[in-house]
Amino acid sequence: MNTYIRILQYTKPYWKHIVLTFIFTILFAILSGLSVYLTIPLLNTLFQEQTKEQTVQQIPGVDQTTSILPNWIIETKENISNTFNSYILSGTKTTVLLNICVVIFFAFLFKNIFSYLQSYFMAYVEYAAMKDLRDDTYKHLHKLPISYFKKERVGNLISRFTNDIGIVQASISATFSNLIKEPLTLIVFLLIAISISWQLSLFALIIVPTSSLLIAWLGSKLKKLTTQLQIKLSDITSVLQETISGVKIVKAFGMENYENNRFMHETKNYFNMVLRTVRIRNFSSPVTEVLSIIIGVVIIYYGGLLVLQYKTLEASQFLGFLFAIFQMMPPIKELGSVNNRIQEASAAAERIFEICDTEPSIKTKDGAIELKEFNKKVTFEHVSFHYEDSEELVLKDINFSVKKGDILALVGPSGGGKSTFVDLIPRFYDPTAGRILIDDTDIRELTVESLRSKMGIVTQETFLFNTSVFENIAYGLKDFPMDKMIEAAKMANAHTFISEMPNGYDTIIGERGVKLSGGQRQRLTIARALLKNPEIMIFDEATSALDNESEILVQEAIERLMKNRTTFVIAHRLSTIRNATSIIVLDKGRIIQQGTHEQLILQEKGLYKKLYDMQFRDNNA
Repeated sequence: MNTYIRILQYTKPYWKHIVLTFIFTILFAILSGLSVYLTIPLLNTLFQEQTKEQTVQQIPGVDQTTSILPNWIIETKENISNTFNSYILSGTKTTVLLNICVVIFFAFLFKNIFSYLQSYFMAYVEYAAMKDLRDDTYKHLHKLPISYFKKERVGNLISRFTNDIGIVQASISATFSNLIKEPLTLIVFLLIAISISWQLSLFALIIVPTSSLLIAWLGSKLKKLTTQLQIKLSDITSVLQETISGVKIVKAFGMENYENNRFMHETKNYFNMVLRTVRIRNFSSPVTEVLSIIIGVVIIYYGGLLVLQYKTLEASQFLGFLFAIFQMMPPIKELGSVNNRIQEASAAAERIFEICDTEPSIKTKDGAIELKEFNKKVTFEHVSFHYEDSEELVLKDINFSVKKGDILALVGPSGGGKSTFVDLIPRFYDPTAGRILIDDTDIRELTVESLRSKMGIVTQETFLFNTSVFENIAYGLKDFPMDKMIEAAKMANAHTFISEMPNGYDTIIGERGVKLSGGQRQRLTIARALLKNPEIMIFDEATSALDNESEILVQEAIERLMKNRTTFVIAHRLSTIRNATSIIVLDKGRIIQQGTHEQLILQEKGLYKKLYDMQFRDNNA
């Protein structure tokens, strides 16, 4: 229940709409009761029944002079009845009939107007609260470190923002609409029923405690099933996302049937679980209705005796009572489903709040300062690192400094820790030992935003958005001058191919830049970095996946981007290495060699010379 209370916290800013919903719901309930109650004088008029003293038989065991209603309620009822009779039921039968029809028309008209208004304001609260929940979850997601996304499947996260939010949203109306509207409607019709015959009304109350126990039991089972159901649905989303993203590999390996079987296996599991959930969810409603009908049949029989044998009720009153009782059944059924919906929503909300409650391990600490200028150097002091799910050190006791404006190249075998090394600089991860300094200040003492604002990153895996070329280069920048955009594109060797596109800089490049070649995508990311104009640049094997022609163009752009900037390069090609101020050779997380290209090439038994001979023997250095 604590989870659901937390959901309701999101409705607080919209309390005015909730109050209006409550007011219109009360009016709706009153007019619903009035529209039914008016059937009594209508039937009296149509069948020309007189309000007269009847020959009354004493019902065995029942005192006809007593009432369970307080005197003030009886007096109020009589005053309203007298006023109604004097204005509506006075005159000829035809006049009375016309008056009743007019009152019924306006009762139904305003009932439906108030129903529409309460539904509208309830929908406003429902959708606005879920918008806030979705927004808060999304904003918190961006605060989480890279390590979180490596543990979570993309489809699972997407499912929480779509399917789970949808389930929670439906429960808002269940709480404020059903738990307000239905009980009020129930109370109004119950009061009408009691005012007609309190003895008959007792039978109607039997169903409530009987069905409540069953509904509570069904709700607890439904919550467990809903949690499992949402996990299965997120599995389907994950398979779908992975297959679409890797469609080229799927087709290249002829794995269409394999992926079809994998997908159908997940959908079959989901289908079976949905059926179980539907069975339980739908079971409560017919059970409640059957119980209601049982009580209804008893009421009809007993009420018929009061009319036909004991003559304590007029036929029109009994019919009005039946209308009131049967109008109580839909609210009872709806209330029977409320608990189920709340349990479903609580299960879905737990998956959403799991994201919100994940404490980011990388965040700006209290009292952190802004990095306004970078003037001296970047220093690693005894830095070691291992990932959360492993105790094995990826980096071991790293010590070095890079002066402002220098180019540091990182080389070494795959898995040696090069990418992890550069990921520590913008605080994608924090060292598990030691510290990283910028101008003698630990980067953990700086605000994350100001630290990353000084950096630009170009990786082997380029990421572009399904928008225009302009929006991709000027990512996050609005109303950016076109001349600056063209200048950055020219420096990145991208302006020529952009100009040849159908709509130039306004051309939509497709999801992840699918309409571009690898070299074109890479040059756009370099143009994006140039436009940001960072003081520190990080290149993570930015040219490793390119053909020779594209590599030359990208390499030229990289060299322009490195000018007058402090640069960290995970080296893949010789030209970058030779231009470096210093080269670090990493192997199994340790620095085993350090120096310039000329110095390291002379160390015949060193790893650098071995890598050089293997990778660069075709390049005349």
